This record gives sequence, structure tokens and C-alpha cells, in this order.
Amino acid sequence: MNARATTAARILLGLVFFVFGVNGFLHLFPLPTMEGRAAQFIGGLAASGYFFPLLFATYTIAGTALLTRRFVPLALTVLAPIIVNIVAIHLFLAPSGFQLTILVVGLEVFLGWSYRAAFRPVLRARDEVARRAASAP
Repeated sequence: MNARATTAARILLGLVFFVFGVNGFLHLFPLPTMEGRAAQFIGGLAASGYFFPLLFATYTIAGTALLTRRFVPLALTVLAPIIVNIVAIHLFLAPSGFQLTILVVGLEVFLGWSYRAAFRPVLRARDEVARRAASAP
């Protein structure tokens, strides 16, 4: 059951990011308009000229990695700060659309837990390589 749930979560999260990434380039469906401070923030990011193409490319590549089951821990790592920013935008600037955000956070946390063995080496408090190098003759 856990393998099926992991596969379903990986595919669903991959679809979310792949579809939104491709939509960023092809404009298949309109995104909701922002108002107030959210519009100012998004306008500033758009004015940079590079941010949204980079973001949509990252969405597409990470979504593809999740869908093809290639580099899944790397895709989850790349998407984590993006998801944190999405949560922050919806918490502080644009409260609408929070349902999809909660789903994405849940899928990311579930997949992070499912792939926890891949993250174990980077979550160690001490650097084993440096310790071994210091004790080498």
C-alpha cells in the first residue's frame, strides 16, 4: 500500500508542477489575477525579465523528474524552497487558492518522508568525510 501511495503522490505532484510549468510557457489556461500587495510582488518578479522563465523551466524539469521517477530526491529538494515561497505568498499576500497549496505541501512532506533514506546523509549533524580525513595518517 505504501508503494502505491508513494507512486500516486509522486505522479500527482509531478503533474501539478509539470502542468503549471508548461502552462507558464504556452498559456494553456489563465492564472488567477492578483490584487494589492500580491500584484505588486508578482509585478516586481515579472519586471526582472528572468524570474518567471526560470521558475517555469524549474517546474517543468522537476515535474518531469517526478513523473519519470528519475532524480526524485533532487526534484523534491529543488521544489522545497519553491513550495515554501508559494505557502508564504498565500499566507501573507493572497489567501485565495490555498487548497491546492495545502495539497502540494502534503504531497511534498509525504514524499520527503517516503524518500527519507536518500536525505539521511545530508541531514547528519557531523561531516563524516571531514572526520575521516582528520583521523587519516
